[in-house]
Amino acid sequence: MNDPAAEEPTEAEAPVCPRHPDRVAYVRCQRCGRPACPECQRPAAVGVQCVDCVREARRAAPRVRTVFGGSADSATVNGRPVVTLTIIGICVVSWVLQLVTAGAWTHLLWFWPAGGAAEPWRFLTASFLHSTSPLHILFNMYALWITGQFLEPLLGRVRFGALCLLSAVGGSVGVLLLAGDPFTSNAWGTPVVGASGMVFGLFGAMLPVMRRLGRSMGQVVVLLVINGAIGFVVPGISWQAHLGGLVTGALVAAAYAYAPKDRRAVVAWAVPLVGIALLAGLAVVRYSQVGLL
Repeated sequence: MNDPAAEEPTEAEAPVCPRHPDRVAYVRCQRCGRPACPECQRPAAVGVQCVDCVREARRAAPRVRTVFGGSADSATVNGRPVVTLTIIGICVVSWVLQLVTAGAWTHLLWFWPAGGAAEPWRFLTASFLHSTSPLHILFNMYALWITGQFLEPLLGRVRFGALCLLSAVGGSVGVLLLAGDPFTSNAWGTPVVGASGMVFGLFGAMLPVMRRLGRSMGQVVVLLVINGAIGFVVPGISWQAHLGGLVTGALVAAAYAYAPKDRRAVVAWAVPLVGIALLAGLAVVRYSQVGLL
């Protein structure tokens, strides 16, 4: 007669997870057959798979790209637009620093046309500053979130990041080009802060993107008209930065949207280089005209 107790597996014979040998795992991967503990299990169409098999399947799967060349499967993490959230986070942290440093952080990074000649980093850093009013940063971050979660997955992280940074610089260049006569205009000494140039760059980018997708641009145009008009009605808003960002964003997005399929990778890297060279060239010419260079 057999002893039932002798047929029961001992603790040493119990299957263990290869990644966590200290854990008993009676569930096996449907693909490789190895034991997988709850932490290493991933739901599959039938049963579960281990994390190693899931990772291997992802590497072997063909990469899906959007019509603009962005990698659709890596543009976001858990469905979240990484670049958009990063920029929002930087702006929020910067705004807090503005408040706790009693304006010292603001003075270090804001932009004004006359100061940009000697401290060119201000062309970019001013976009990460805002006024002390919460409404200013709330409006810009909301607009950035709405446009970013649409554009970033389509363009991909690299293209979208380049679009944001070039639009930010383009907004400051717009302020410089439209500052008027340095001997009669107060604009040359007026500080400018805010992500509005970047935001309007994303607004402008929506036009070629929507056109490339064959979608109606009516809502985008209405949005641009309303927000553009605010800059002329409400005092203290730099419509020059809005216009500079808008034009820059539209041109950058058009280059990405209509790049030949076999040249998309080249265009993805060429646009930032050409864009910053053109913007820097415009700034140098303007400063030379007024004798600041």
